[in-house]
Amino acid sequence: MRHEPRVRDWMHEGAITCAPGTPLPEVAQTMRAHAISALVVVDAAGLAVGVISRTDLANASFVEPYMRHWRGMTASHLMTSPVISVRAEMPVAEALDLLKAKKIHRLVVTEPAPGGGERPIGILSLTDVVRHLEPT
Repeated sequence: MRHEPRVRDWMHEGAITCAPGTPLPEVAQTMRAHAISALVVVDAAGLAVGVISRTDLANASFVEPYMRHWRGMTASHLMTSPVISVRAEMPVAEALDLLKAKKIHRLVVTEPAPGGGERPIGILSLTDVVRHLEPT
């Protein structure tokens, strides 16, 4: 009998995060420093409230000349919220269906936090999926 892979089997453990008030240049620097394409935005309690990606930054920089208050922009201005998340126990096939349905590149893997909310514990990206595909 073949084991059905779970998100925990393919995900990257841990999530690089930033606060909603993190200035965009700092967001970009963190992505460069860690060679990643997105950050999970977390509140003061460490609960996931959004995701900000390189694409979000690129789209914002494209319109930068037209935005009067660009310099004051933070992660909260560009993040996608609410977070589209999955649990580590979810079958990968279901996670792939969600990626396709939402037309997104990554899912935040979360666990419930005491008192409510979702604490990020990892990321499942399309890159992770491609790494695990068997050659045909």
